[in-house]
Amino acid sequence: MKNAIVFAAAATLLSVGAFAQDNLKKVNDVIEPLPAGSVTFNGYFADDIQNSIDHWVNGVMPYDKVIDYFIKGRPQFALGEMPGKCIRTNSLLYRYNGDPKLKELTKSLVYKLMATEKSNGSISCTAVDDQPGNRDGDIWERKYVMLGLLQYYTDVEQDPRVLSALEKEARSVIDQVGPAPKKSITELGWSSTKIESSSILEPMVKLYFITGKKEYLDFAEYIVTTGASKGSNIFQQVYEGTHLYEVGKPYPKAYEMTSVWEGLAEYYRATGDPRWKVCLDNFFNDVVENEITIIGNAGSDVYWPRLNGEGWSNTAVEQTNPNIKRMMETCVGVTWMKYCSQYLRLTGDPTAVDYIEKYAYNGLLGAMKPDGKSFSYVNLLNGAKVTNSGWGTNIDGQPVTCCNLSGPCGLSYLPYIAAMQSKEGPVINLYNAGTVTAKTAKGNEVKLGIVTEYPRANEVRISVDPAAKEKFTVKLHIPSWSEQTYVAVNGKYVGKVEAGKYLNLERKWQAGDSIYIIFDMKAKLIKASENGRNPEGKFFQAVQWGPLVLARDENIDPDYNKPVQIIADANGEVKVKIVDAERPGTRMQFLVPTTEGDIKMVDYSSVDCWKGKHIQTWLPTIR
Repeated sequence: MKNAIVFAAAATLLSVGAFAQDNLKKVNDVIEPLPAGSVTFNGYFADDIQNSIDHWVNGVMPYDKVIDYFIKGRPQFALGEMPGKCIRTNSLLYRYNGDPKLKELTKSLVYKLMATEKSNGSISCTAVDDQPGNRDGDIWERKYVMLGLLQYYTDVEQDPRVLSALEKEARSVIDQVGPAPKKSITELGWSSTKIESSSILEPMVKLYFITGKKEYLDFAEYIVTTGASKGSNIFQQVYEGTHLYEVGKPYPKAYEMTSVWEGLAEYYRATGDPRWKVCLDNFFNDVVENEITIIGNAGSDVYWPRLNGEGWSNTAVEQTNPNIKRMMETCVGVTWMKYCSQYLRLTGDPTAVDYIEKYAYNGLLGAMKPDGKSFSYVNLLNGAKVTNSGWGTNIDGQPVTCCNLSGPCGLSYLPYIAAMQSKEGPVINLYNAGTVTAKTAKGNEVKLGIVTEYPRANEVRISVDPAAKEKFTVKLHIPSWSEQTYVAVNGKYVGKVEAGKYLNLERKWQAGDSIYIIFDMKAKLIKASENGRNPEGKFFQAVQWGPLVLARDENIDPDYNKPVQIIADANGEVKVKIVDAERPGTRMQFLVPTTEGDIKMVDYSSVDCWKGKHIQTWLPTIR
């Protein structure tokens, strides 16, 4: 108890006195996002992003119907999150492509939402007399209103009316929530621990950074000192190293908790308190070590079945448990990817990029419906891969769920993450073909052109064209799976390339310089953990080729779930053969050797189970 008191008090001590507006951040990012329009994609991710824009953003998403929840009320808790999520995604997509039609669509949505403002300044689905709402999810919804408006204000248009609406929304929350006689934030929400409401921490700190007004940071401090959860201090628990599946019991909900930690990352920037850095580190490391599955997402129904597969569950170990019915909510994967980007910015740790890549190529694309009109609510590794079943609603025949809205956000984040900026020069994280405009160490412009078929092929060529000859560093992320990577600059081999690290290429660069990379892209056998709750879970194996996880697809293989024994050498390498895809839309197809002959496998993301077919990612072994 003594430790908890000291821990909570630290926030109070650090926030005394107003911060100067020109120096609001106590911790600066090691790696920073590039300005809007700095990254373009060609092929692969570009196709998926455009598919979502064409068929979801500009297609079936019923914007006016979800705005109506703020006028007529909502038929179900938390539905008011939807407009804010849409605005956030659309703003990030506009940041990427600068499409004026997308800007007009998003601006219209913003103004329609702001037009629902209530007499106390709130934009809420809950009537003023009933605010702050409790089990209706009012604070969670207002969180998303703020996040959407913040993204619009930051990336689309610095409209003073939007900032005014943001501040009124924030003050309406501050007026209602806090120490007695106000309502405690840990008493507001639909869950047993009310953790979801504390995720409003993120937009409050972001609004503080924009305005410099200490009242928003003070409210963020209030949230942190409550411990963010009824019945437990989840910050204290994570600080002490408690595994996430034991944090905030009985509701260790992965999506909501990760959302709170996104806010904690912003709060750490504002305060510089090293205790929060420990919390950020411990959270990241626990997810990596104990929760992330082979496709980069987390959560299952093993430990907390009442959470419908959406809770932390030691999923890295339990992922082959044959009793699993639901796992890996898309909201979890996307929010985890966003948290990884926060962690990367703060620490420069390339491990975060490994996990962004793992989810992007496998879990994220694997959740997307081929026609671009939907994302699966949860994803299975074996069996019925996708489903629309979960929290949300159906509007005129169109499923609209939290995950349908999070999936496009994940796509919109890919250009934001793919290339970034350090003080020394540009940073390349993901190797999608395209162009990057960044800055040199002296702040001059440098353009990079990426030519590749990655991840379908292992070669990448990067042209480096600074405005003038200058010494700076190009940082290249070397994926952890690429054990022996070849890199050459202007044809000259570069040594000491380490897997899972950044390669720092420091030299005097000039127009016409080039980088050539050959990644060690081969298939590796992965064995199931032997430490899961169900002993049957140890009798499985999987195959990964470069960043892509492979799976058997019932669409082309009626024996998709038949036990096999993959043939691998002493180093775990599997000698696969790339073959032409049998089905339209399949990105890659392989022949994989087994003791019973070759079997067909495709990349996980390509397995289309939306019409009732099944998948087998973890293959049962012959016994």
